[in-house]
Amino acid sequence: MDERALTERLVTYDTSTFEGMQSAAGFVKGWLEARDVEVTGDVHNGYPVLAATVGPASGPTVVFHGHLDVVPGSPELFVPRIEGDRLYGRGAYDMKGGLASMMCALHDVAAQDRVRVHFLCVCDEESEEPDEKRGSNHLVAKGYSGDFAITGEPTDLHIGVEAKGVLVLRIEVAGTSAHGSTPWIGDNAVVKAIDVFRQIETLPFARESSDLFDRPSINLGRIAGGDAINRVPDRCVIDVDIRYLPGQDAGAILDSINAIDGAAATQTFHRHPVKVDRDDVFVRALAAGLSEIVGKSDEQISVGRHGASDATAFLDAGVPAVECGPAGAGHHGPEEWVSIRSLSQYRRALVEFVQLLPARLDAPGDDERRLRIA
Repeated sequence: MDERALTERLVTYDTSTFEGMQSAAGFVKGWLEARDVEVTGDVHNGYPVLAATVGPASGPTVVFHGHLDVVPGSPELFVPRIEGDRLYGRGAYDMKGGLASMMCALHDVAAQDRVRVHFLCVCDEESEEPDEKRGSNHLVAKGYSGDFAITGEPTDLHIGVEAKGVLVLRIEVAGTSAHGSTPWIGDNAVVKAIDVFRQIETLPFARESSDLFDRPSINLGRIAGGDAINRVPDRCVIDVDIRYLPGQDAGAILDSINAIDGAAATQTFHRHPVKVDRDDVFVRALAAGLSEIVGKSDEQISVGRHGASDATAFLDAGVPAVECGPAGAGHHGPEEWVSIRSLSQYRRALVEFVQLLPARLDAPGDDERRLRIA
């Protein structure tokens, strides 16, 4: 089974449900074991987690890391279809295509004896679980770590060396109730909450930029207010998802929002921004592997990522981690697709990376990480 057929099979599992996650995880485990790759299956916090290791018992260690879960979708989205180079289906781009290519690449590098490779697969990346309860953090705590990690999130065959931080806020706004026929007597909390959100968009932090990002991302994700159509709401709660830039301070952002008249904000979820040195020996080896397969120069490879991922599980443990995956578009939408050609390119680039890495680590230089790995 090649990476395209494997992606099609994975798409057929509705992994927005627990039953679908179980079935898909069982298939992944069986697929690898049928190819003589030993897999450890576990359940953490109610979600399946898988781990496998190939290569030597010691030496430089890299991690192929991905997730099976997807956001919910209508039944037809779990029926894969192909149009030219595009494979459509829920999760094809985020990130069952990348996961399928990683599985194939793991099999391809299983016989080499220079680099140890862990394969980790979780089912709670799309959840709202705090980091300490997530499967990726659990696997890292169990020792499935290394010198470098690649999370196969979709990046269009680039390397995500930076990612925005995540600051999710719950903001309460108070108003004054009145009869719906005389709204001018009251103070509508829902209208005030919308005004608070518009003020957040104009705060100084929202207009800052960096070398890889033109601005932070600010999204009004949820709003709840009012209990009767004929009553002016006296309370509204909004949940705001802020993706802030490396170098910005989450505490300062929270303070600036609480300074808005009528806003009472509390943090409900937080992840620090990601920034990995582009000149790290592992990053350069991965860039070289991609360049060899894709034909782009190393300088064209690095990008910033607007979204966040479980790569932070490795970063929190002191392991440099990047996002890197196949090409496509439409993730979380009704027309999600992954490029079939890029699946093959991604698989081959991962294999090329593993093959190039020993020589890169053996090359002369004073890189501190080379010394630590040695």
